[in-house]
Order: sequence, then structure tokens, then C-alpha cells
Amino acid sequence: MKMRNYNPVTLATGLLVLVIFLAMLFCFQVRQTEVVVVTTFGRYTRAIAEPGLKFRWPWPIQNLHRFDNRIHNFEKHYEQTTTRDSKTILVDVFLGWKIKDPKIFLERFNGDMKRAEEGLEVLLRAAKNSVIGQHPLSDLISPNPQDLKFSQMEQEMLNSIKPAATESYGVEVVALGIKQLGLPQGVTEKVFERMKAEKDLLVKQYQGEAAGEAIRIRSEADLEKERILAEAEKQARIIRGQADAEAAKYFKTFEQDPEFAVFLLKLNALEQALKDRATLILDTRTTPFDVLNSKQEVGTGKRQGE
Repeated sequence: MKMRNYNPVTLATGLLVLVIFLAMLFCFQVRQTEVVVVTTFGRYTRAIAEPGLKFRWPWPIQNLHRFDNRIHNFEKHYEQTTTRDSKTILVDVFLGWKIKDPKIFLERFNGDMKRAEEGLEVLLRAAKNSVIGQHPLSDLISPNPQDLKFSQMEQEMLNSIKPAATESYGVEVVALGIKQLGLPQGVTEKVFERMKAEKDLLVKQYQGEAAGEAIRIRSEADLEKERILAEAEKQARIIRGQADAEAAKYFKTFEQDPEFAVFLLKLNALEQALKDRATLILDTRTTPFDVLNSKQEVGTGKRQGE
């Protein structure tokens, strides 16, 4: 019997195909953005989140379930909610979640993301209604930003929904927030009226504070004016006293020689009249210009030549 000769290239190609086929049966790749759950005969075996090449038994012994391990965003659009003071509002809430326990997630939803979000919607609605029902409308809508409690209410919702989502659904809620608020027509008018009343109250308060401040400033200004006037009057009396004392000294000197005092007064008046280089045509006998015409002995009361 004659043996058949095989081409080495054909053998190598066949061997490579066999290796690839076995690798596909016994190995699988885990991506960085996913978690893979391995089940053996339909029962949970292990969950793998580390990326890389992993080993498994071929189907039907073991099966793979791949889940996206990134954060998913879920948003519950406008839905009516009642506040503690019986006000109806519309609230739009969102949350971010990701798979934390792949085993619970697989057993609860069989890996169906849509079913998981439907379950989260139930938890979110309950948490939202419970938290908002414990707060008045003024915690959500107020002209004063310091009265708003969005952060506190969001944290309360997150604390309410997080344990149940992890234990029952195997997911972790990593973020939760109030995206938008809406008001029915009737509530909107009442809110605007209340905000207007609060604004008017603030205006009156500021006007009262301004009037009080104006009175205080005027009072302080009047006190300061009286103090300055009193101080000026005091200084004026001191200066007048000093001037009177100095004048008394000169008057005492002038009493000893009245003619000399009159002569000095005339000289001072003449100096004041001629200091601006004025040209005057007057009789030399007119006081005080008679000083220029007379030859008087100052201090004797007599003229020379007499």
C-alpha cells in the first residue's frame, strides 16, 4: 500500500487552526470595561473583573456572561411629588450606578440592564417621595440661597437607596441628584405670591435698618458738630483773652503819651492807603496825610519852630 505524502504547509495550517479552535474553547478575553461571570452547568462559579486572558471549560460545561462595568446613568423624568407642607411639585432626578456584585445582579436580572433600571426606578421613586415629603417647599424654592437644601436632600435620597440597591440588586449607586424642578400652574402662582411677599418684607426690613442707620449717623454728626463748635468757642475765648491782655499792655503805654499813639495810628493808616501804589489827590491837611506836612515832636505835643 502506497503512503500519502502531506504538504508541510498544510499540516502547519491545520495545526494552527486546531490550536485556535482549542483556545476559543478553553480561553476567553476579559476587557477592561467589563466584568465576566462564569457559570458551571448554569450555577454561579466566579466573577472576573481583572482584564486579560482567562481559562474556562468549554460549553456546555461552563458559560460566560459579560456585563458592562462602567457607570450607567439613569434618569427619572418629571414626576409629581408632595412636600411636607402639602405643595405639589414636579421633580426630575438622576442617578449613576454600576455593577458591584455580579452574582446577585445575574441571579436577580439575568444580566438584563433594562430590568435592572426598572428595579432602580422603584427604589428611586420611593426614596424621592420619602425625602421630599419630609421637607417644606421653601427648602427647594426660596429667594435666599442659604435656605435651599438641595445637597442635604440629595444625600438623604442616596443614603436611602444605596443599601437596598446593593443588597437586593447587586449594584452600587455612586451618584444621585435633583436635575430639575417644575411647578403646576396653581402652585406657581402661589409661589410667586409668597416670593413677592418675602421680597416686600425684606424691602421694609432694609428700609427700617437704613432709617435707623441714618438717625444714628445724624446724631453722631450733630454731636461732633457741637463738640467742634464748643472747642472752637473755647479756643476763641482763649485767643480773645490773650489779645485783650496784649492790647491792655499797649493801651497802658499809649496812655503815657497820647500824642505818640495818635501819630502811630496815622502812620498805620497812611501805610494801608499807599501800599497798593495808589495815586491820591487830597489836601495835605487831611488826616492822616497831615503827618507828611507837619513837623511834630513825637512825645512832646509841640511843633518845631514854635
